[in-house]
Amino acid sequence: MKTFTDKRRNASSDGGNSGFKMKQLPFMGVICSVTLYIVYRTTNYQYYETQMETKLHPFDSVEDNELPSGKLKDLPRGIMHTHSDLELRPQWRKSLRSAVKVNTNKNLLAMPVGIKQKEHVDDVVKKFRTENFTIVLFHYDGKVDGWWDLDWCDKAIHIVAHNQTKWWFAKRFLHPDIVSTYDYIFLWDEDLGVEHFNPGRYLEIVKSEGLEISQPALDPNSTEIHHRITIRSRMKKFHRRVYELRGKTRCSNISEGPPCSGFVEGMAPVFSRAAWRCAWHLIQNDLVHGWGMDMKLGYCAQGDRTKNVGVIDREYIVHKGIQTLGGTGELTKKTKKKRGTSSGSSGLDTRAEIRRQSTWELKIFKERWNQAVTQDKDWIDPFPRQQRRRKHKRQSKFVDLYD
Repeated sequence: MKTFTDKRRNASSDGGNSGFKMKQLPFMGVICSVTLYIVYRTTNYQYYETQMETKLHPFDSVEDNELPSGKLKDLPRGIMHTHSDLELRPQWRKSLRSAVKVNTNKNLLAMPVGIKQKEHVDDVVKKFRTENFTIVLFHYDGKVDGWWDLDWCDKAIHIVAHNQTKWWFAKRFLHPDIVSTYDYIFLWDEDLGVEHFNPGRYLEIVKSEGLEISQPALDPNSTEIHHRITIRSRMKKFHRRVYELRGKTRCSNISEGPPCSGFVEGMAPVFSRAAWRCAWHLIQNDLVHGWGMDMKLGYCAQGDRTKNVGVIDREYIVHKGIQTLGGTGELTKKTKKKRGTSSGSSGLDTRAEIRRQSTWELKIFKERWNQAVTQDKDWIDPFPRQQRRRKHKRQSKFVDLYD
């Protein structure tokens, strides 16, 4: 039998427990409030980061980077793969060893080729094959059968379309999702001499200097050199800018854009994976010659183009200046005159038409760029100083080819 004292003790104990529970309620409320606040701030921060990423990288398409699950509701999400590549796959396995062979190709070389430049292309591909590059050849003359005597031909990928340009091929067959497994994409012309070029050593410099877009320097004895920044400097490993106080295009310390700095030419560009995703969107589907695009490639440099774009001097090439599309497949008229040979008239009319088309496409590309900048109110130009210089261009003693 419980005494009166035991009952009071029990009552006091129950009251203490109830009081402790009551004191816990405000504390738990504070914890919940803090947790909700943290979740709210984190969500806002992630949203802000996404918006800034979109503004800083306007060429990245959200639709291209997402799985198409919304459009392919009939398929289970797990069956869809976000990446592909250009590696050749055997139709059968000769042995268990070949079945587990690991692909080690990390870089890609793509070139437009014609049978008349077979010897030059062979020299280039042999250099890149030693570094285990994936090779893609764009045959603009349709003569694929003439290549099979080369020992590497069956290991390359051959794409045929008559009289199409490098940029036409690249837009259709080098989609960023397809080439996303490659660290670097070399998109070269076929008339390049590589006697003094090693792709492995080239990429060592590119990686060590953090270059997103680059090109090998041109030997000073090359033909068809259009911009001084591409000429090799014998005393440097690489360079990012050039100084020129003579001629029509002048480059000084205050020149921050193409073709004085942050610039490579279209004949032998090299892109990182991220830079190519941007550059691919810059290529216009219907403007196939690519004129004017090199002046805008700096926008794809993943940051400061004066730092992330460069020309490699230690590994350089020779531009042979050979006509391909619409031409004879021989040396240009300018080069023949320089070497004291007759030029002939074959193909000159077609080349003139191609030049007129290229000039027209340059005009259209400029108009499209300016219109896109005007219409996209959310886009922020990452090179604001360039805009101020453009407004005062007439009053400046230096001429910069920004437009």
